[in-house]
Amino acid sequence: MVTATLSRSTFTGLRCKECGHAYEPGARHVCEDVCFGPLEVVYDYEAIKNRVSRATIEAGPASIWRYRDFLPIEGDPIDVGTGFTPLLKAGNLARRLGLKSLYIKNDGVNMPTLSFKDRVVSVALTRARELGFTTVSCASTGNLANSTAAIAAHA
Repeated sequence: MVTATLSRSTFTGLRCKECGHAYEPGARHVCEDVCFGPLEVVYDYEAIKNRVSRATIEAGPASIWRYRDFLPIEGDPIDVGTGFTPLLKAGNLARRLGLKSLYIKNDGVNMPTLSFKDRVVSVALTRARELGFTTVSCASTGNLANSTAAIAAHA
């Protein structure tokens, strides 16, 4: 069996999208030392290229975590079956729109709350747990709050 595992060597740090200032991985989310720009995750793509293949991805779990080498997560994920929703071929709609082919992602069957928000919340709460947070909250009137509560209950 082929498996993919995340190691410290793939998630190397954070970089400001505005000024390029680099940070070690941590709990910050803005460039607080220079310009207050948003930070993006930096990966070692060479390490990923050498370790990840279609076979390693397909051998992963039937959830978002089969793509863990592309996510800023280092430890065990909060896996509640999020992701791995069907991709549906929409032949009639493709023809009507004049397209060769069209596929539609059905996130209405996502777990645990049947919302596309489950994907981002699963990753965000896993990262929050890694950083030592024991309490999470969000401002939402709907799907985000529902997803946060459901996934946090499994953390």
